[in-house]
Amino acid sequence: MALEFIEFLSRIKDRRRAQGKKWKLEKLLFATILALLSGATSYRKVHRYIKANREKFNDAFGFNWDEAPAYSSVRFVLQGLDAQELESKFREHSAQLSGREAVGDIESMQALAIDGKVLRHSFDAFNDQKAIHLLTVFAADEALILGHLQIDEKSNEIPAAPAIIRELGLEGRLFTLDALHCQKNI
Repeated sequence: MALEFIEFLSRIKDRRRAQGKKWKLEKLLFATILALLSGATSYRKVHRYIKANREKFNDAFGFNWDEAPAYSSVRFVLQGLDAQELESKFREHSAQLSGREAVGDIESMQALAIDGKVLRHSFDAFNDQKAIHLLTVFAADEALILGHLQIDEKSNEIPAAPAIIRELGLEGRLFTLDALHCQKNI
């Protein structure tokens, strides 16, 4: 399963120039995702996690890393990614894992949860940027996030929920949403 996920990550376009690619994108992304899931909250903590688990990555996944990438390398690679492409690829992967097809029979419908959250520490008071507000679709039966949608600063979850349902092709499903969505015209 992990090797399949690494293969999926290899489909993400690496925008770095060919010269000097010491760290393969898919391997670095995989290690970074594991670091984030383990509680890493900064580039330095991602570096420390990879450094501590480098031999395990080599043994289990054939990374062949002699050393862990520096935190600055991790930062450079991650900041060079196209966020829209990354979101699109992860949506494709989620759709593939869930085997998503709209079903008309309510008893056989998978329940999907839609919820919005404000990301901690995402505001920037110096540049007068408000915190990022995301709307997420979660397949509860499979414990799988199907997609995210960033909510515009001057909007809220109400118009974003139908938009993400359309974007992900989830019409005809059963959803759970906050009471905020109990509007007459939705």
